Amino acid sequence: MVYIRQRITIVNIRKPSEHNVNQELQWLGSSLGLFNLRDKDKSCFRVFIELLKSAKAKQDLTSDELSAKLFLTRGTIIHHINRLIESGLVIHEGNSYTLRVENLKSLIEEVEKDIKRACEDLKEVAKEIDERLGL
Repeated sequence: MVYIRQRITIVNIRKPSEHNVNQELQWLGSSLGLFNLRDKDKSCFRVFIELLKSAKAKQDLTSDELSAKLFLTRGTIIHHINRLIESGLVIHEGNSYTLRVENLKSLIEEVEKDIKRACEDLKEVAKEIDERLGL
C-alpha cells in the first residue's frame, strides 16, 4: 500500500474587514496554516507571493532564483517550499517550482477536492472499523 502524505490545515480566522490585497493574501495563507508566528520575517509569505507572481507570468522558479529574488538562503527557501508542497499548493517540476494551478480560486478548489477525498477515505475506514468492532 502506498501512502501519499499531504498535510491540509484549515484555520478559521476572521476575514479582513478591509479590501486590502496584502491583508487578504496574509489571511488566505494563515487560514491554510502556512504562516505562523515563528516566521518572524514572513519568509514563507514572501516565497508564496513570489510563486504567485511567477504563476501570473507563466514561469517556474528554481530554489536558487527564489533565493536571489528574496535575499533568503537556499535552505530557508527549500524549507518553505517543502511546506507548500506538503500542503498541496506547490508542485516540483524538473528543478523548478510552481503553484499547483494557475490562480488562487483554482488552488482553493483543488485543496477542497483534497479535503473531500481525505474525508471519504476516513469515512470508509471508520465504517470498516465500526463493522469489525460491532458498533
